[in-house]
Amino acid sequence: MKYTKLVIDKPEDLMFGIAPNPVKTRRGLEIGGGAVYAELNFTLPAMSINKDTLARVNQHYKEIAEGALERALHLNSKGVVLEFETLLEMTQTPSIGIELVKIMNDVCEKYYQQYGLASEIRLTPNDLREFERPALQRTSSLLEPMMELFEEGMLAGGDLLSIESTGGKEVSDDALMMCDIKGLMFALTVLGVRDMQFIWKKITALANKHNKIAAGDSACGFANTAMVLAEKKYIPTVFAALVRVISVVRSIVAMEEGAIGPEKDCGYEGPFLKAITGIPISMEGKTAACAHFSPIGNIAFACTDLWSNESVQNIKLLSGMAPTAYLEQLEYDVRLSNEALKLGKPHSQMLQQLLVNSDIYTDPQALILAPENVIRISKELIKGESYIANAKNGALVTLDIIEEALQSEQLKLSEMETGYLPILREDLQSIPEDESQFVEMMLPMLDQSKFILAEYGL
Repeated sequence: MKYTKLVIDKPEDLMFGIAPNPVKTRRGLEIGGGAVYAELNFTLPAMSINKDTLARVNQHYKEIAEGALERALHLNSKGVVLEFETLLEMTQTPSIGIELVKIMNDVCEKYYQQYGLASEIRLTPNDLREFERPALQRTSSLLEPMMELFEEGMLAGGDLLSIESTGGKEVSDDALMMCDIKGLMFALTVLGVRDMQFIWKKITALANKHNKIAAGDSACGFANTAMVLAEKKYIPTVFAALVRVISVVRSIVAMEEGAIGPEKDCGYEGPFLKAITGIPISMEGKTAACAHFSPIGNIAFACTDLWSNESVQNIKLLSGMAPTAYLEQLEYDVRLSNEALKLGKPHSQMLQQLLVNSDIYTDPQALILAPENVIRISKELIKGESYIANAKNGALVTLDIIEEALQSEQLKLSEMETGYLPILREDLQSIPEDESQFVEMMLPMLDQSKFILAEYGL
C-alpha cells in the first residue's frame, strides 16, 4: 500500500488517545480508541548475562512485571503495555528472550484473570545485523536468531511486534557526524527504505501467521541519535530536525508492508505516521530522561496513544524499584489526559495546546512536532513520485517552517545554527528525485567499503 493522502488532515483531529484506526489487543486494550495508556520500558541493572546469571536475569524481569502491574492496579489503571526491548544476548540466544517473554506473560495473565487488569507485551528484538561490518542485510546468518525470537517470542506471549531496524546505518553514522544531508538522505531513503521492505515482509508474514500485531519500526538509530548528538552540541538542532522528518519515509514502509501500530516510541516519527496512516502511536518525552535528555518533553504527548519512558534500569530508588516508579509517573500523565478526553474537545484541546506551547519555540525539533506543522509536513511527505522526492519535499518545508519561526522572532537560534539553513536547502535542492540517478550521484562520494549494495537489492 502506498499512501497518497492524509488520514488526518486537520491539526485539531491529531489528538492524544484518538486514532482513526485503533488497535485492539488480545486482552482488550483498544489503543487509539479514546484513551492513552502507559507503556513501560525497562532493562537490567549493569550485569553480565550468561549461564551462571540466567536465574537472576529471569527473576529481574518477573519482579519488574509484578511491580509494575501491582502498582498499576493500585492506581486504578485501565491498562498497561510492557515493552520488552531485548538485550544483545537475548537475541543472539533466542531461548533466553523467549523464556523472559513467557515469564512476563504469565504475570500479565495472572493480573488479567484475577483482577481484570489488561496488559500486553511489545516484543522488540535487536537488529543483530548492525554488529557486522559491512552489514549483510539480506544474507546474514544473524537473521535466523532474530526471526526465531520473533516467532517463538510471539507464541510465548509477545503480542505487539516491533524492531529498531538499522538498514543504512553504515552510511548514516558518518553522515550525521559530518552534517551531510545528502549522505543521510541516501542512508534513509535508499538503503533504509529497501531494508525496511525486506525485513517488514518477514515480520508481517509471521504476525499474520500467528494472529499477532505487527506494530511498527523506529528510526531510533538515526533520528534519536541525531537528537542526542544535537543535545551534546556536536551537530546543529536544525539538522537533527531534518533527520527526524526524513526518517518518516523509511518508517512508513512498515505500514506499507502491513504493520498496523502502535508505532514504537523512540524515533518520534510517530505523529507524522499517525497523520498519514491513521495508526495509533507510542511516544516518549519528559519521562525518558532516565535514558536520554531531549528538548521535547511535553510536546511529544500532544497526539500520542501510548506514553512511554524509554529504558529504565531495574535498580532500587527510595520509593521502590525504578520501573515501578516510572510506571507511576506514566500513569499520572495518562490519567490527566484521559480526564481531559472524558470532558470533551474543549478540554482535551486546551491540554494539548498547553503541552505544545510549553515546548514549541524552544527548539526546532519541538517546532516540527506541533500538530499544525505535523500536518503541513506530512502533506509533503506523500505527494512525490519516489521516497527520495517525499523526503526532499518534507525536509524543504521543514526549513520553511523553521525560517518562518525565526522571522517572526518566536524561535531564536545562534548564528551557527542559522548559517546551516541555506547550505542545507541548497544541498537538498540538488538531490535528484529518481533513485537510480541519486545512487549514481552518491556512490563516488561515499566510502563503498562500508556497505554492500547487493545486500540492499541494488
